[in-house]
Parts: sequence; structure tokens; C-alpha cells
Amino acid sequence: MGSAFRSGRQLLRQLSSAGSAPHRAASTLRTPFGSSFYGLSENNGACVLCWYRFDRSAAGSQSRQLRQQQVPRRFASTSSASSSNSNSKESNNSNNSKEEEQLMTAAPDVTNYYTIFPKTIPAGPPPASPFEIPLPQLRREFLTLQSLAHPDKYPPGPAKDRAEALSARINEAYRTLADPLLRAQYLLAQWHGIDVTAEDGAAKHALDPETLMVVMEVQETIEEVGSGPEAEATIATLKEENQARIAETVRAMGEAFDRGDVEAARKECVKLRFWYSVGEGLREWEPGHTEIRLVH
Repeated sequence: MGSAFRSGRQLLRQLSSAGSAPHRAASTLRTPFGSSFYGLSENNGACVLCWYRFDRSAAGSQSRQLRQQQVPRRFASTSSASSSNSNSKESNNSNNSKEEEQLMTAAPDVTNYYTIFPKTIPAGPPPASPFEIPLPQLRREFLTLQSLAHPDKYPPGPAKDRAEALSARINEAYRTLADPLLRAQYLLAQWHGIDVTAEDGAAKHALDPETLMVVMEVQETIEEVGSGPEAEATIATLKEENQARIAETVRAMGEAFDRGDVEAARKECVKLRFWYSVGEGLREWEPGHTEIRLVH
């Protein structure tokens, strides 16, 4: 606003200096933009102030036209961004579908723990295949499956949810089959309906008298060890003896499963649970302790 008033005063001073010949002066006046007043001459009878107002009106009209021309470009830009976001979402959905399809195509058969590892255990559980499982080969197949189903490979969505569930089942299957006791308990429960881990298992699946006597002898030896220098050597000897009993029980249990003798396998499994418990107690032993806690 201030610049417009200054321009107007300059024009008035020019008009005053023109004296009695305003029309002649008008023909030589210049606009603030450096040009004549839109072709007005000394014969058209217009005053300088009229020229000035006309010039400002024309400049304002041009400014409004420029602003109106810019509006559609903003809307066009927004529309383009929206279209880009829509295309991005469609692309992500398509990628998720492909990843989910790839996961389902390459996923193992999860009917049971044995079907998850067809390369290592192609024939399934015993007696169709041996109870003993080659652990290095089982681990290699496990790692291959986990690389396929690892949840971090998939973005949030259905594919990731399926990968998490599959990965958890593969982990549990590997952990169970890699350990002889867990494997035996799984076989008895899954195929023969015998749960030796149940709360009433001690009554239903009692330990045989001979094994019970051995367990009691181990317990008495630990009570007599005390905390002297020879205590650690005695515990080390008990650990070695218990490892030998575990190996022998696993062998006998495996043979029972291989020949389809479920009752013999059950008895050896119950015995193995006690040897595992004795081994855990011996590992937790410290000088001065006089007993171990048996969990069965």
C-alpha cells in the first residue's frame, strides 16, 4: 500500500511541473513499470490519476489470473500422490500374496513331528523306522526349514502370522525328536495314548522295584558324601555311572519301540525319567548338600 501512494505522489509532482500543458505532459509521462499508460496520448483527454488507477486495476487483474491458474496444479499434484499411494498399497498386497503362496508351497507336512522331517525320517515313527534318529542330519533339515519359515523374512500380515506358527511347530518338533526321553514320551502319547507325564503318572506308571533300589542307593551315597575334599570326586563318579545307566536304558527302550513292544517301551521310558532326574540333581549338587530332588 505504501509503495502505491509513493508512485501516485510522483505522478502528481510530474503533473504539477507540466504547468498549463497537461495533455502535452501526459504524452511523455511514464508508468512505474517503465512504459506508457497503455497507449494513452495527449489527444485522449485522460488525466494522470485516471491513468494510474487504470494501470493498478490491470496489474491486480493479472495477479488474480495467475493465482487462479496455479490452483488446478495443486489439485493435480494431490491427485497424483493419491494415485501413487494406491499403487504402492496394491504392490504391497501383491507381494504379501506371493510370499504367503511361497510359504504354503514349501511348508512341510505338519501332521505330526515325524512328517515335518521327511528327509531324515522318511518312513515315519517306529516300528516303520528305527527309534534312533541321526541327529546331525536332523539338525541340517531343521535349519533348512527354519530358514524358510523364519518370521523376520515376512512383512506384517497373514504370511508373517503363518510363518510364526509354522516356525514354532518346527522348533517344538525338533526339540522333541532330538531328545530320547521327549521322543519316547511323544511316541507313547501320540500313537498309543499313554501319558507318563500325567499328574497321576506315579501311580499308573510306578517304577519297578529293582530300579527303585538303585535310585535309593544313589540318594544314600549323596547323603554320606558331606562336604569334604573327596565329595566332588564321589559326585563325579556318580555322574559317570548315571550316564551309563541312561545310555543302557535308551538302548533297551529303542529296541522295544523297534519291535513294537509298547509295554516294554513304557517301562523303560519311566525308568529313563528317573535317571534323567538323578542326573539333574547331580549337576545341581554343591558341597554341603546332602540330598537331591527327584522329579518323576
